[in-house]
Amino acid sequence: MTHSNQLRFIRFWLAVFIVGLVLSGVTAFPLQTEINWLDSLVHFRVLQAVLKSAGLTGWIDRVAVALNATSASYPFLAYGTDWLAFAHLAIAAAFIGPFVDPVRNKWVVAFGLIACAGVIPLALIAGQIRGIPLVWRMIDCSFGVFGSIPLLICWRSIRVLEHASVPVALTSGKPDMMSKP
Repeated sequence: MTHSNQLRFIRFWLAVFIVGLVLSGVTAFPLQTEINWLDSLVHFRVLQAVLKSAGLTGWIDRVAVALNATSASYPFLAYGTDWLAFAHLAIAAAFIGPFVDPVRNKWVVAFGLIACAGVIPLALIAGQIRGIPLVWRMIDCSFGVFGSIPLLICWRSIRVLEHASVPVALTSGKPDMMSKP
């Protein structure tokens, strides 16, 4: 793969990751609207059997009641999810660096991989403490798993691009004739 094709490939996968972060962030703003939509969706006859067997129908009903009651009495609590949304958008903006210069900013991709890995223990531990059903915690874990896929592709491709741009004398294991002893 040529240098420009490798760069295009990396940028494509970074764009996929950035779009995912932006969508995750933007959808954290209208939680009450979304939970009411989801609550009405789980009661469609076609989906009921699957969602009931997974234990999600009751959970989604419970979350809808809690979120609607909280929003009615304590609307300021939604400010916390506004900051969650902002964090997603800010992290997405950080990936502009590797989009522009992947080799120089590969540390951002490494950070993203670490963050994706951190999603799993957070969802499993904090979710258990907060009483989140296991099925829902697995859905949360999937964000870390699926988020790591484009980043792993980028990481590998950045390493290829990085090694392709290293001078031959440095990669051959032989000292460069121009360097000082």
